Amino acid sequence: MRIRRGTIKKPSRTACDWRRLRLGQAIRRALLGLAISVLMAIPAWPQNAPKDLANESLQDLMNIEVTSVSKSEQKVSRTAAAIFVITAEDIRRSGATNIPDLLRMVPGLDVAQINANTWAISARGFNNRFSNQLLVMVDGQTVYTPTFGGVFWDVLDMPLADIERIEVIRGPGGSVWGTNAVSGVINIITKTAAETRGTTVETGGGNVDEEFGTLQYGGKAGAKTDFRIYTKYFNQDHNPSPSGPDGGDGWHVLRGGFRVDTTLSTKDKLTIQGDLYSGREGQAEPFLASITSPLQLVESVVGLSGGYVQGIWNHKFSARSDTTLQFSYQRYKRGDILNEDRGTLDIDFQNHFLWGERQDVVWGLEYRDSRLTSQGTLAASLNPADLTTYQFSAFGQDELALVPHRLYVTLGTKLEHDYYTGFSVMPRASVVWTPSDRQTFWAAVSRAVRTPSAIDASVRYNLGGFSGPGGTPTLIIFFGNPHIKNNDLIAYEGGYRTTLSDRLSFDLAVYYNNYTDLDTSEPATPFLENTPAPPHLVLPTTYENLMFGETQGVEIFANWKVSGRWTLSPGYALEQTHMHLDPASQDTSSVSGVEGSSPVHSAQLRSHVILFRGLAWDASASFVDRISDPVVPSYTRLDTGLSWQWEKGFVLSLVGQNLLKDRHLEYVDTTDSTASTLIKRSVYVKITWSH
Repeated sequence: MRIRRGTIKKPSRTACDWRRLRLGQAIRRALLGLAISVLMAIPAWPQNAPKDLANESLQDLMNIEVTSVSKSEQKVSRTAAAIFVITAEDIRRSGATNIPDLLRMVPGLDVAQINANTWAISARGFNNRFSNQLLVMVDGQTVYTPTFGGVFWDVLDMPLADIERIEVIRGPGGSVWGTNAVSGVINIITKTAAETRGTTVETGGGNVDEEFGTLQYGGKAGAKTDFRIYTKYFNQDHNPSPSGPDGGDGWHVLRGGFRVDTTLSTKDKLTIQGDLYSGREGQAEPFLASITSPLQLVESVVGLSGGYVQGIWNHKFSARSDTTLQFSYQRYKRGDILNEDRGTLDIDFQNHFLWGERQDVVWGLEYRDSRLTSQGTLAASLNPADLTTYQFSAFGQDELALVPHRLYVTLGTKLEHDYYTGFSVMPRASVVWTPSDRQTFWAAVSRAVRTPSAIDASVRYNLGGFSGPGGTPTLIIFFGNPHIKNNDLIAYEGGYRTTLSDRLSFDLAVYYNNYTDLDTSEPATPFLENTPAPPHLVLPTTYENLMFGETQGVEIFANWKVSGRWTLSPGYALEQTHMHLDPASQDTSSVSGVEGSSPVHSAQLRSHVILFRGLAWDASASFVDRISDPVVPSYTRLDTGLSWQWEKGFVLSLVGQNLLKDRHLEYVDTTDSTASTLIKRSVYVKITWSH
C-alpha cells in the first residue's frame, strides 16, 4: 500500500539553533579525530564487579543457559534453534544507547533505522516499520502491539545495564510462544534486584544524543527482599531530511521503574516489577484536508505515555518439578494518527517436570484480554473504533533423551484461539545430536502463523481524492478485511555449532521457509458514498491472501580469542526471498515489496581489546547490502569508542557511531506512516559512577 505524497515542513531554524549546530559540528569533528586516532573501539560500561567474558573459555559461553527456545532452561550448545545471545558483557561494551542498536550484532537480524525515533527490525526477511512476524518480549511479557502488528521500538527502553541478556531466535517459536512468533523471537531478560545493589549515576551527551542520564538505587528490605528503583531521561536531536537540514523527528522520553524480588519460602519466590514513561517525538503523519485533497505527510509532535506492572510467582515442588504463574497489565497512549489507547491483561501459567530418567516436560495455559479505544482522523480510522479482543492458548512440549547426553528428540505444539481467525495449531519437532562435548548438530521442522492486526481487519485509510469524469469527486480508500486469514509458515531448519578449541567457536544455521496465504492488496467493487461530504465515488482496495513463496538462507558467526586480551567476533547472513501471486490476484506491488524489503547479504565484525591502566578498546563494523524496493544503497557502519576506568566505580567513555559517512539512508517506510530521514554521524561522551 503506497501513495504519492508531499510533506509540509516546519519553519526554518533560528539563529541560535544554527550557532548550536555549528558548535556541535566543531565538537563532533574534534572528537571524531580523537576516536579514529585510537583506532576502532566501543566503550565498556560499568557494572557492579563486571565479569569480562574475554577471560572466559569459549566452551563456557556455549554453556550459557537460555529459556526462550523451550520455556525451560537449556544450554546454548544443546538447543535445536538458531539462537544468538547478547550477554551483559556485550551490552556493556557495545556503545549502544538503545535496544535496536544492540540488535545490530545478531547475524540474520535486519535492523534499519527509518528516522531518529523509528526502526524497521525483522528476522529472515519481511522487514518493515511494523515487522509483524517478529515476536518481542521483556521477561516473557510480549510487547507486540495487536493494533499495527509489530513493536513500538521508541518506547521499548530501560537502563541497558539492567539487562542480563537478550536471547534472539532466528526462526519460528510458535510451538511455545504462540502466534506472531513466525520469523523470530526476541526475549529481553533483566537482572534480578540482588544483582543491581548500590547506587549508579550515568550522564552524558553529544551531537545526536544531546543529553541523557540514569539514576538508580538498589538495596535490601529485610533479609528476604531485594529491590531497585530507577529514573532515566534522554533527549535526542532530529536527523536531517533528504531534502533539508531538519527532519522534524527529534524526541525525548522520561521513564521510571522498579523491581522487587522476595523469597517467600524455601520453595517460593515472587517478583513484582513495572515502569511508567512519558515523552514526545516528532513524526511525519498522513494528513488529509478533505476528501478532494491529496494525502500528505505533515510534521507533527506526538505524545507518548504508558507503563506496565508484572508479577511472577515461582513455586518449586522439588528438584524435578516447578511451576510459574505470571500476570501483567500494560497500557499505552499514542497521540498519532489513530490517537490510540490500549490496555492489555495477560495471565500465563506454566508447569515443568522431569518424567522418569529421560523425559523433560513443560506445559502451560495463557489468557489475554486487550482493549482498544481510538479516535482516528479523516486520513485513517478503525471500524469499530473501540474493540475488546480475547485470546487463549495451551501448549505442551516433551524432550526425550534417546541416548542420554548425546541424542535428544523434542515434540511440542501450541493450540491458540485468536479473535479474528479462531483456532490455530503450531506444532514443532526437533532433534539434537551431540557426538562430543564440543559439537552439536540440530534440525527442526515447525509450523507458525501470523494473525491479523486491527489494521489488517478494520482500517479505513483514505488515500486522497481527485475530480473524476464529469467532475465527480472520487476518493481512493484502502479498507481492512474482517475476513482476512492467517499468514502460514512451514519452516525447515538445521545447524551445527562447535567449539574447535579454547580459542575458537563456530555456529552455522541454514533454513528453508515455505509461506502461504500472505497478504496482497486487491481492488474491490467501486461504490457511491455520501459521508464524508460531498457525495463521491469510492475506488476501494482491500487485503486478500493471494501470495505465497519461499525464503532460504545461511547464517554464520564465530568467536575467536586471538590472544588473552583480544577477541574477534565475525558474522555473516545470506537471505533469498522468492514470492508468487495466485492467478486471481491483481496486486502489482506486494511481490517486489516483500522480495526487496531486506538485504541479500549482511556481515558484522566486532573486536574487543583489553589495553592497560583501565583502558578498554572495542570496534564494530557492519555491512548491509542494497535494498531493492524502495531502493536504498548499501552501506557500511563503523562504531568506535574508548573507555577508561579511572578508579573503581568510575568510568569515562568516548563513543563514535556511523563514522564512515556524515549521513546515510538506511530504510524507506513503505507503509507511508512516517517519513524517512538520514542517519547522522554521532559522537558522545558518558560518565558513569557506581557505588
